[in-house]
Amino acid sequence: MTDKIVILVTAPKRREAQAIARHLVESKLAACVNITQPIESIYRWKGKIARDREYQLIIKSTRELFPKIKAAVAALHSYKTPEIICLPIIDGSRDYFQWIDDSVRRRR
Repeated sequence: MTDKIVILVTAPKRREAQAIARHLVESKLAACVNITQPIESIYRWKGKIARDREYQLIIKSTRELFPKIKAAVAALHSYKTPEIICLPIIDGSRDYFQWIDDSVRRRR
């Protein structure tokens, strides 16, 4: 197991997704954020089935930064209950992991 994580967030508009991504990278909370093409989301909301077009953000960072990422996404997001899911990265390229470490802020 590593200290690296992937965080999934959906946003209703491309501009919102881009603003969240830019903030996370500029603040050195994330090394990289991928934004997908529009996806179709079907989900239950307030007792009804909803269907919307959304953009998926795939955020790469470290476990220690997750609380700050979660707070930043919640502050910038237009949804009352945004998807913010943290997934562990079990293993991967050492060079890629080093790049993540070099790209995000570390505890001092």
